[in-house]
Amino acid sequence: MPQESVMLFSRSLTRRARWRLATVGGVFTAVFGLLLTTPSAASASEVPAGPSEIPAAVGTLAEGEAFMGAGTAIHEGRALEDAELSLTPMDTTGVQGIDVSHWQGAINWTSVRSAGIQFAWMKATEGTSFKDSRFNTNYPAAHGAGVIRGAYHFARPDVSNGATQANYFATNGGAWSRDNLTLPGVLDIEHNPYGAMCYGLSQTQMRTWINDFYNTYKSRTTRDIVIYTTASWWNSCTGNWSGMSAKAPLWVAHWTTGSPTIPAGFPTWTVWQYTSTGRVGGVSGDVDRNKFNGSRERLLALANNTP
Repeated sequence: MPQESVMLFSRSLTRRARWRLATVGGVFTAVFGLLLTTPSAASASEVPAGPSEIPAAVGTLAEGEAFMGAGTAIHEGRALEDAELSLTPMDTTGVQGIDVSHWQGAINWTSVRSAGIQFAWMKATEGTSFKDSRFNTNYPAAHGAGVIRGAYHFARPDVSNGATQANYFATNGGAWSRDNLTLPGVLDIEHNPYGAMCYGLSQTQMRTWINDFYNTYKSRTTRDIVIYTTASWWNSCTGNWSGMSAKAPLWVAHWTTGSPTIPAGFPTWTVWQYTSTGRVGGVSGDVDRNKFNGSRERLLALANNTP
C-alpha cells in the first residue's frame, strides 16, 4: 500500500484501528523476513512454530491498554489488507456477538441489540492492577438492553501467578450470576503485546499458570472459565496442551472466512472471533465480531450453566 494511501486510510480509522495500523506497519518488515525463511509461511493465519519473539513494536501500546487481538496483531504481523480491511463475505449468520473495551468509546447498547447482536464480552481487567475505564458503564448498559453479556481478563503471566489474577478478575467484574443474561468470564491468553510472545514462561510453567487461573476462578464463581486464544499462540506457548479441552469452552480468534483453525487439544470451538474490523450499529468504528457455535438456547445454557 503506497504511503499516501496509508495516510488517507488512517484518517478514517478508530483509535484502536489507528494503533493497529501503526503497529502492524512497524513490525511487518521484520516478520516478513522471518516468514521468508520459515517452512510454515504458506499459512497467512499462523505464526511460525516456536517462540517468535518480535519486540520491535514494544512501547506502541501502554501497559493496561491491551484488548482482544492486540498481541496477535503485533506478533503475527499480517499485511494491512488482512489486519484492518473487512473480510468479505463475513459469516454473519447464526448467533452473533461482539467484544469491546474502552477503545470503542461510548456504545449505544440498544442499537447494538437492534442490529442483531445477541451477546458481548467486555474487558474488565488486565494483570493485577488495571481496570478497563468503560467496563462499569458497558456491563450494566448491555444487560439493560437485553444483550447477554460477560467480562474478560487480559492475562499477564509475566507479572503474577494465575491464582492472583483470577482473584483480581473475579473481584473486579468477572463474577457470575444466573440471571439469564450473564456469561462466564473469559481468560484472554494470547500473544504478549508488550514483549516476549510467551511472557517469558516455559510451556510447563504456562500450563501451570492457566490451570491455577482456572481452578481459582471456578472456586470463586462455580463456573469454568472460557479460554480465548489463537491456535498459533496455544500450540507454541503451551506445547499443544490438551489439559483444558474437557474443562474450558474455547473461544478461538482466527480472522478469516470459512472456518477457524483451532488449537491442538480442543475438539471444537464454542465461540469464533472471525474479524477484528466488523461494523455494528451502536458502535463507532471497528469492533471485533464473533459467532456462537450453536443456537440461542445453547448460548443461554452456557450463560445459566444448564445442560
